[in-house]
Amino acid sequence: MQRLRGRLLHKSLSFTFQKPQAGLDDIMKRLGNVLLVHILMCLGQTVHASEIINGRKVPENSMLYMVSVQKNGHHECGGFLINEYFVVTAAHCGGDDLKYVLLGNQNLKSSKMKKIRVNSTCKPNDYVDVGNGNDIMLLQLSEKVPLNNTVNKIPLPTYEITLRENQTCSVAGWGKVDENSPGVDDLRVVNVSIINSSDCNKKWEGYLPPNVICAGGYGTNKGFCQGDSGGPLVCNGRAVGVVSFNRGFNCHYPDVPNVYTNISKYLQWINKILNEKKCV
Repeated sequence: MQRLRGRLLHKSLSFTFQKPQAGLDDIMKRLGNVLLVHILMCLGQTVHASEIINGRKVPENSMLYMVSVQKNGHHECGGFLINEYFVVTAAHCGGDDLKYVLLGNQNLKSSKMKKIRVNSTCKPNDYVDVGNGNDIMLLQLSEKVPLNNTVNKIPLPTYEITLRENQTCSVAGWGKVDENSPGVDDLRVVNVSIINSSDCNKKWEGYLPPNVICAGGYGTNKGFCQGDSGGPLVCNGRAVGVVSFNRGFNCHYPDVPNVYTNISKYLQWINKILNEKKCV
């Protein structure tokens, strides 16, 4: 086993890492982290996230909470508006290098898109990298976002939740539609089913971080693959998860479930930031 793990680790680290979708540069920079190295050793593939596979174009005037998180003038991650001043996205998407968000339209090139500067980025104090979990971040915006018929917020859970196995939810984003294509300009969405946490942990061979939800990917051809990190997993009209990671660059489709950060595990932290209007 030790010899096999050595071969897998060597194989993984010999990859020429592509620019990770949705801002996963943070993961690759932290391969020295013990847990993530163990994942690579045991699974022999890179961990990364997100683009919408086998989805559909989002109709106009729907999913008005969706946000494009921008880096160097380009779409870096998905996100979603939870009140007039704050956006939720994934912690691995970046930090002070995230300068703006775009919102107000489903097409990134639309002149109707509103551009708002990011004032500050708030991550859990114990966030290290995706392998250790806590992959959630709040972006405090520099101005109040007017809620209207083109921009709206999405509610979060009000208490810690347990989702039903096979419950149908959705995930959306501006990522690729297959592993060889560029990202898309039009927002796309796909339905995914919740996977039992015990089954998910077995498929990931016990290397899942805490506080996650599994949906899509394994046993289906729908989910995310490269380009949508930070976007919401939406169940019954509430954002319950944040797109975090999957395994490998295979979009059709990985042999493990897609993994999301469980928002309901962070409600106290989120509410404190919203109430004080600053990072805590």
